Formats: sequence, structure tokens, C-alpha cells
Amino acid sequence: MTTYTPLAIPAAVLAELRRTDDSGRPLEPFTAREHGAPVDCVGSPLRCCLRAAGAGEEVALVSYAPLRRWAAATGAAPGAYDEAGPVFVHARECPGPDPSATGYPFARPGALRTLRRYDRRGRIAGGRLFEIPQDSAAGFDAALTEAFADPEVALVHVRAVEYGCFQFEVRRP
Repeated sequence: MTTYTPLAIPAAVLAELRRTDDSGRPLEPFTAREHGAPVDCVGSPLRCCLRAAGAGEEVALVSYAPLRRWAAATGAAPGAYDEAGPVFVHARECPGPDPSATGYPFARPGALRTLRRYDRRGRIAGGRLFEIPQDSAAGFDAALTEAFADPEVALVHVRAVEYGCFQFEVRRP
């Protein structure tokens, strides 16, 4: 059980990204394979359903600008903090996250994450390096509680340290 809700990329946004991504490129689907695919992506995080990609699934690597999209919906102006980065998604519509899933996605103990905090204007309001502990749910809960203790923090982006990839978003409860 988690205290906070990890958010996948919304279905309406996925529909747009599957036509043209946030850097203006058309979708280029491929079959996930361990070796030989344009990108060896089996086991990579799928941001559409918050689970790992399996061999044989049709996926795509798209450019996604989560802060830009949040800002457009809320009227925030992130300025230079707006950025787009690569994320894997299913190339076709999928059912989204499993509603019976528990815990936080992509929570492999020992993995390093950054929890980047943003205020209501869309500006960085702090961040934190986070090593996922054995009890990943308790660890994420504590780190997110710390982030949201600042009343200015509106949302947190969880990113992988190795590549800086966006993993998921958590909004103020």
C-alpha cells in the first residue's frame, strides 16, 4: 500500500504522443527484444502502464514533456525548467496501470532516483537523491512526505539517476 499515487501518462496525452511526440516526431513503433531492436528495451519502464516492457510487445520511444503538459493544464509558466525527454510507451492503446498493483513502480531496491520538486509556477523547488531501500513503499512514502511538507510543492517528478529519465509523477494530495 502506498500513501501517494504514482501517475502514469494520461490516456489522452498518450493518444497525442502516439501520433506526434513532444519534440514533433511521428511514432516509430518496434518490437521489444533483448537484443537487436532499435533500442534493447525488454525490462525498460513503460510510462503508459507503469510496468516493465516484455519481449515481443510493440513499443515506442517518444519524447515527453511532463512539466510542459502540466503547466498548460494549470496555467503555470515553468520557463527554462520545461524539458522533454525520452520515455517508452506501448505503441498502441493499453489498459494503463493495473488497478490491483501495490507499491511504487520501478522500485528496485538499491536503484537511485531523484525526486525533483516543482512549485505551482512550475519552477524547481528542490530535489533529493533517493536510494530505493528494501522496503521501497515506506522509503518512497517518507521521501514524498518530506517533499510535500513544503507547502509550495505542487508535484514531484521521480527520475532515474542513470539517464535522467522520467519515471512517474506524484501530485500534492
